[in-house]
Amino acid sequence: QVQMVESGGDLVQPGGSLRVSCTVSRSVFSMDVMGWYRQTPGKKRGPVAHITSGGDTYYTDSVKGRFTISRDNAKNTLYLQMNSLKPEDTAVYYCYANYQFQDYWGQGTQVTVSS
Repeated sequence: QVQMVESGGDLVQPGGSLRVSCTVSRSVFSMDVMGWYRQTPGKKRGPVAHITSGGDTYYTDSVKGRFTISRDNAKNTLYLQMNSLKPEDTAVYYCYANYQFQDYWGQGTQVTVSS
C-alpha cells in the first residue's frame, strides 16, 4: 500500500513559478514509475510528466522546457517545478505512482494561473 499527499498548489500570476510536492509513504526510488497528471473541470485527467525508477523523465509537449520533475529519496518526495506558467496550466494536479503493478493516486492540489 502506498499513500501520497500533494501540497504546494496556489494562485500564481502568468509567467510565474511554482513547485508542487508529493510526499510518499515509501521510498520514491522503489516506485516503478511516478508522475504528475492534471485535470480541469469537464475534461479527462491527462499526463504532465513522469519519471521511471531508472531516472528517465518524460514530459507532455505543452510543458517541455517549462516544467521539471524530480525526486528526493531522503524526503520520500516527488516534485514538479513549474516555470513560465500560463493560464492554460490551471488545473488540479495529481501525483501518481505505479508500485508492484498497482496504481496509486494522491488527492490533488489546485494550481491556478491568473492575473
